Amino acid sequence: MEKSAIDIPYKESVYLEGPRSRTFELRFAVNVFWQFIKGFRRLNFIGPCITVFGSARFKEENPYYSAAREFGKRIAKMGFTTMTGGGPGIMEAANRGAFENGGYSVGCNIQLPMEQKPNNYMNKWVTIEYFFIRKVMLLKYSYAFIVMPGGFGTMDEFFNTLTLIQTKSIVQFPMVLFGKEYYQSLMETIERMASAGTISKEDLRLLLVTDSVDEAMDHINTYITSNYTIKKRKPLWWLFESK
Repeated sequence: MEKSAIDIPYKESVYLEGPRSRTFELRFAVNVFWQFIKGFRRLNFIGPCITVFGSARFKEENPYYSAAREFGKRIAKMGFTTMTGGGPGIMEAANRGAFENGGYSVGCNIQLPMEQKPNNYMNKWVTIEYFFIRKVMLLKYSYAFIVMPGGFGTMDEFFNTLTLIQTKSIVQFPMVLFGKEYYQSLMETIERMASAGTISKEDLRLLLVTDSVDEAMDHINTYITSNYTIKKRKPLWWLFESK
């Protein structure tokens, strides 16, 4: 049966269709490799980052937009680069806070049929085709993570990052969940996981849940000054690299 327009995604899905031709699978693998190289080349010299996750749907009058903008400002004052998913809403606000206060502001955008287009407050960004590559880029260059209120995408990024911290795939990385009221039910669910034994009670300490920008930044700063020596890499002209 022919697919209707509403059934066809913005890009043909390749994940759940089973085996394809060898030529198709090779093209897909090469494209994935190229997407990684594209991201690495674009973002390799952006400096140490703090990534801010959050909804694309919040407008400027929303208090969480204001808080994200303040986070961008504070990150800039710390001398770090503000990294986001590069789109509107919370992402725009955090980039804007950094950009307007002399900080470096970058994004890793994703090709989507709606909601997602690069905001105007970035010094540099890259657009990626696949979510799993984008998630690698949002983690690879960052020393801390701030999760603002958001939807499915934010939850995906939140649990992906938290799982990597829990399993010590990345070690001693501070993670802030901002918005106590918004995330109250989620935290109750996570506490039930601990009570049921599906996670350790110690895992609850992997998160700081707060409504205070000051508390969040103090927490991040304590981790960073205690655990990391930050080295900046220099581009090589003969590889056509640039900051």
